[in-house]
Amino acid sequence: MEWKDKFELAKQNTKEILTEDELRELLKTKSNPTAYWGIAPTGPVHMGYLATMGKIFDFSKAGIKTKIMIADIHAALDDLKTPWDEIQKRREYVKKCLELAIPWKTKPEFVFGSDFELTREYQADILKLSSFTTVKRATRAASEVTRMKNPKVSELIYPVMQALDEEYLKVDIQLGGIDQRHILAYAREYLPKVGYKSRVEVMMPLMVSLKGPGVKMSASIPETSIKVHDSEEAIREKIKKAYCPAGEVKDNPILQLYKYVVFPLKGSVEIKRPEKFGGDIKFEFYDDLERKFIDKELHPLDIKAALTNELVNIFSKIRKYFEEHKDELEALGDAFLS
Repeated sequence: MEWKDKFELAKQNTKEILTEDELRELLKTKSNPTAYWGIAPTGPVHMGYLATMGKIFDFSKAGIKTKIMIADIHAALDDLKTPWDEIQKRREYVKKCLELAIPWKTKPEFVFGSDFELTREYQADILKLSSFTTVKRATRAASEVTRMKNPKVSELIYPVMQALDEEYLKVDIQLGGIDQRHILAYAREYLPKVGYKSRVEVMMPLMVSLKGPGVKMSASIPETSIKVHDSEEAIREKIKKAYCPAGEVKDNPILQLYKYVVFPLKGSVEIKRPEKFGGDIKFEFYDDLERKFIDKELHPLDIKAALTNELVNIFSKIRKYFEEHKDELEALGDAFLS
């Protein structure tokens, strides 16, 4: 594959790249670049994470190796979203979800942040980098990711560590959501101050709530998101009630699930329809499905039904695992149950 094609794959569906020119140069000059995505084990793994996961599939096709860092220490630094004594259970839960929920063709390398963040060298670098970082700059970097209600010192350390993770994981690219932009920009600006190179930062859009615009996707509001291990009945009920006005693309969670999850993971989709409405139709590209929907040649009920079947099928492995190991979810608390 030519580097130009690799670049287009790496770029598609992204919200912003810092910078596109650097990504082009990287793909042009390095045969096997490496990226990482970090996920803090703070709550149930839901489909809001999967816009980013779909990008990992694109990276793989583009020859970019990916590491997934389960940021266990970060989960506690963020205003104790995960209590220190819960870290072990939650990080193992997240690892299990990501390993089994996604139909990996090439499985990424999984790393726990605590495997290297507690080393003497890393801790010394935290102190060094923090000595260049003002409270104002750290606050700005952390503002959209951590709670920052009554800011803890730990929340200011959070972006310092996320920046250093790029160096210690030995990667060329960090992948994240657009809500992490301030942290990723901080990493680019401040790593060179301690002698480390800046990396390419690739940001994905945030998926809208199943309830549509104005309601945040949150695991604490069950009807706004779908857990990767939700029961088949729960998936069907949530999709059935999801916001999906005919012909409307903006803030449409059903179309977003197709665009960021189903197409990257599956590659094609078949919508089944009665013969009187045109019969079954297969799509190889998301844009074609979207165009038909805008033209109202696809009914919301038809695309909801097909999406439900796709999600039930894609996540069957992780659903089955937790049906057989329900005690693991119960040990994590009610928020993790369907």
